[in-house]
Amino acid sequence: MEKTIQDQVNTGTMLPLMEEFYTIQGEGFHTGTAAYFIRVGGCDVGCHWCDVKESWNAETHPPTHIDQIVQNADKWSKTIVITGGEPLTWNMAPLTHSLKERGMKVHIETSGAYPMSGVWDWICLSPKKLKMPVAEIYDRADELKMIIFNKSDFAFAKAEAAKVSSNCTLFLQPEWSVREKMIPLITDFVMENPEWRVSLQTHKYLNIP
Repeated sequence: MEKTIQDQVNTGTMLPLMEEFYTIQGEGFHTGTAAYFIRVGGCDVGCHWCDVKESWNAETHPPTHIDQIVQNADKWSKTIVITGGEPLTWNMAPLTHSLKERGMKVHIETSGAYPMSGVWDWICLSPKKLKMPVAEIYDRADELKMIIFNKSDFAFAKAEAAKVSSNCTLFLQPEWSVREKMIPLITDFVMENPEWRVSLQTHKYLNIP
């Protein structure tokens, strides 16, 4: 990569863009609402059940100037979701400031594994055991989304819920490949612990991005 491009990636004025698309949000608090998704490449958390492993290697996704990303987003929606990969791998300040200047609401989906950067209207935190969140993000999270792959994940979910603020909405979501096995367990857990809510990947049922 040319040094000038690498410098811009390092400062966040260019980002390894994997894909961008307008769709209906399928998970968590904003399920069922329209949003424009910006998926940024690069992630070293390494969840074995990740359904976008092609996002992990940032070098396979072209560095794209944030001016182009913002221009594309502005055609579609006033709600923007930045996801990955792990978007906080990069400096999100330039992109989020530019989106906010256009009057957009900016959301992030993150594992919290890296320090926060950028300005956000909504922070969805989804912690992963392989690389735990940095401490600062817990108080800022609007939504805690815990992926349930096996029974031990319920204890992990409870431990992570104890770290967020009382205003944070709590979700349990079955990992897609084991959903039929985990949904009954999640249902029972939420009925016994009503501070939690169920999240499903409804976009996969709807066959949309």
